[in-house]
Amino acid sequence: MSRIGYTPIEIPEKLKVSITKDSVTVSGDKGELSCKIRPGIKVKKKDNKILVDREGDDKQTKSFHGLTASLINNMLVGLTKGYTKELQVIGTGYSAEVVGPWLKLNVGYAHDILLEIPELIEVKAEAVPRREQGHLGVQAKITVHGIMKELVGKFAAEIKKCRVPLNYATGKGIRFKGEYVRIKPGKTAATA
Repeated sequence: MSRIGYTPIEIPEKLKVSITKDSVTVSGDKGELSCKIRPGIKVKKKDNKILVDREGDDKQTKSFHGLTASLINNMLVGLTKGYTKELQVIGTGYSAEVVGPWLKLNVGYAHDILLEIPELIEVKAEAVPRREQGHLGVQAKITVHGIMKELVGKFAAEIKKCRVPLNYATGKGIRFKGEYVRIKPGKTAATA
């Protein structure tokens, strides 16, 4: 039994939810999001709550039951609180800044990396003063904020992919805030 699927989803006061046969649309002050309803899934609105139910018990319908409830809940949370991912740029001489609709990264390559910021996302990049860098040596902080959970996570992963943290020696690169990177011994340390 899907506990996520059968749990009623409360609708916050400021949001309007409209349900059609094949989609759910949520609108509020921050914008509007919509989600398709898969075949075999029924969505109803009752007493300021959204109820998700399934028609059959086949494997695929069961898997879409909890997924649909989670996607609807993500839309509601995104339009009330929003989603945020924080990244840290670690390495001597590394930097990050927002230039118009672009995020400019200087992460040890011969050229700067420019990433275009998607429409529904806000990105802030700030340099960290030397006295606040801590034991990791954080050079810059990047904050990705938006109303779509999937888009925020995807863009944050794109940023991290530009310079994945090095496992050997230093651990420099781009990582999520609070992420632990295990530093491995190099060849000389392993044989000694």
